[in-house]
Amino acid sequence: MDENRTSLVKGAKDIAKEAKRQAARNFNKAVDRASDEYSNQRSYNRFNNENEEEGYNYQQQDGYYGDNGDHDDGASSDATEGHDDEDEIYEGEYQGVPAYSDRKPSDGHVALGEPVSDSLKSQKDLENERQADEEELAQQYELILQECGHGRFQWQLYFVLGLALMSDGVEVFVVGFVLPSAETDMCVPNSGAGWLGSIVYLGMMVGAFFWGGLSDKVGRRQILLISLSVNGFFAFLSSFVQGYNMFLFCRMVSGFGIGGAVPIVFSFFAEVLAREKRGEHLSWLCMFWMIGGIYASAMAWAIIPHYGWSFSMGSAYQFHSWRVFVVVCALPCVSAVVALTFMPESPRFYLEMGKHDEAWMVLKHIHDTNMRARGEPERVFTVNRIKIPKQLDELVEMQNESANPVLKVLLKIQSELRGIWKTFLKCFNSPVKENTIKLAAVWFTLSFGYYGLSVWFPDVIKHLQADEYASRVKIHNNERIEDFTFNFTLENQIHRNGLFLNDRFIAMKFKAVTFIDSSFLNCYFEDVSSVGSYFKNCTFVDSFFYNTDIDDSKLINSRVINSSFHHNKTGCQVTFDDDYSAYWVYFVNFLGTLAVLPGNIVSALLMDKIGRLSMLGGSMVLSGISCFFLWFGTSESMMIFMLCLYNGLSISAWNSLDVVTTELYPTDRRCTGFGFCNAMCKLAAVLGNLIFGSLVGITKAIPILLASSVLVGGGLIGLRLPDTRANVLM
Repeated sequence: MDENRTSLVKGAKDIAKEAKRQAARNFNKAVDRASDEYSNQRSYNRFNNENEEEGYNYQQQDGYYGDNGDHDDGASSDATEGHDDEDEIYEGEYQGVPAYSDRKPSDGHVALGEPVSDSLKSQKDLENERQADEEELAQQYELILQECGHGRFQWQLYFVLGLALMSDGVEVFVVGFVLPSAETDMCVPNSGAGWLGSIVYLGMMVGAFFWGGLSDKVGRRQILLISLSVNGFFAFLSSFVQGYNMFLFCRMVSGFGIGGAVPIVFSFFAEVLAREKRGEHLSWLCMFWMIGGIYASAMAWAIIPHYGWSFSMGSAYQFHSWRVFVVVCALPCVSAVVALTFMPESPRFYLEMGKHDEAWMVLKHIHDTNMRARGEPERVFTVNRIKIPKQLDELVEMQNESANPVLKVLLKIQSELRGIWKTFLKCFNSPVKENTIKLAAVWFTLSFGYYGLSVWFPDVIKHLQADEYASRVKIHNNERIEDFTFNFTLENQIHRNGLFLNDRFIAMKFKAVTFIDSSFLNCYFEDVSSVGSYFKNCTFVDSFFYNTDIDDSKLINSRVINSSFHHNKTGCQVTFDDDYSAYWVYFVNFLGTLAVLPGNIVSALLMDKIGRLSMLGGSMVLSGISCFFLWFGTSESMMIFMLCLYNGLSISAWNSLDVVTTELYPTDRRCTGFGFCNAMCKLAAVLGNLIFGSLVGITKAIPILLASSVLVGGGLIGLRLPDTRANVLM
């Protein structure tokens, strides 16, 4: 009798437990269904009800991480471990990371009342579900960022990513500043001149596409660390190599590394910014590119012209001042790598990859960091349910464990490249296909005009300086100088039909001096340096040369009779002593870079007020119109003013284009799309350098009309882009 009563009581308890499970399951389904219907109206409740009992075991339900109602009575969750059922969890107490549960049928069958297994759905249905999850996550993530607030964490990340962006700006300016010195120091013939600028941009073009695509697969922080490390290492190495070909290779790989900075930096920072802060603070971030240009200009002005800073180890190893400048310009990149190691990965990327726990921890860290900075450490991160997109299985090639390690690496690289290509092709799928084409056109036109004129402006200024310098040349005809000691600098002179008898040239310099049809009889040359100086159709008889740089390249159609050369200086000589033009070029670039400061401030303050598209189109059109004033640039001062005006007007277009590109692409292809657009930017830079550089000194009409037309045309295309001011990050 007692056994029957015990069995009856046990059966009643089992029935009560089952009823409780069913009621909880039905209640949660009703809540989720109501939440989904409410989310369709683009208005979301807080993720926790304040009256909701804390301490549940969080499991995934229909894509959410929420309360699981069918746990056993004796089971305990991560959140309430160590507590009895009657215990209260106090505000501010650590409640654990929401756990993950797949809830997939173990036997491959669909139980009554359970959702259909993914294996029974078509690929199109799965993609539609993921798209719906993405839209819901975008709204929810925006609310999470609003709860986390904007404060210390965002500013810390701002300065860290700013150093990375500064490195990109430095890399662009290093090319122009180092080019003349490097080519002269390494005795580069005219046929090889100019390759340095083009090959660095080509490296940046490939790097932008590669690193941008890889960061969508591996992660923003990790790939940015790798790309910056590649840039820093090869930039440092390039300062020590002696051969020009090896120097080109190092700078190309350095450019390949820094190419990933711009796409990743803007995507990374945008993913921790709430909608109302995004436009303004991304514009503030753009200022670091300007700071990089100012830093490079200031260091070039302070270091490169100081030839005395160089040292040599014999005639084979020369370390001139421009190499010191290259080392100094690698410091922002090294600083960015060190600082980035202390920052977490983008939580938005974690959610995209289905890593709920990692994303939740990062978001909690952001929230707690900002709340402590506000003096409110007791504020609790109330989010306990985060929507994650449905993860679509990808085909993975199985590898033999005993396979060749080299083969494994090659297969891994092949797999990653295939993934990058697939992500890139998604940028041309609906609904972003049209936007990708328009963005690529705007990036190309803005870059073509900007970099083309950036090359043309300094070269025109140099051309004007050269014309003025040539107008002040001193010409000496039929002179006779006998038994005289030259121990000073001869500059900007032409000597025709001269006769030099028993003269001594000791510890002196020839600078832009040309001797034509002149004779040197029994002359002594010791410790002589010559820059831009030549002896044409001259005759040397019984003369002695010791430690000079006068060689066959400077003796043009000249005769040397009974004369000897001893301890000649090898290599090409680099000198900036009293070189006014070198200082002037760096100072002009410094002014041109500093001129973008007002435009940066204005664009940051007005980005969210007047809109991205108005600023993009208006800035490009005004920049194109300003090019017509170049007709009146007949002096150095006028050209410098026009350079500053153009840079100040165009910077707003760059800032707004960075913001629009970041906001138009969904998270799973944001860096890939941005990297493609940035690659088009670098391609346009190469073409702009080649086309505009070839027109210097020939005509003004073609560069002016070309720059104006592409800028105005690109601005009009930019106005056709969708407005992203009110968008949440998809």
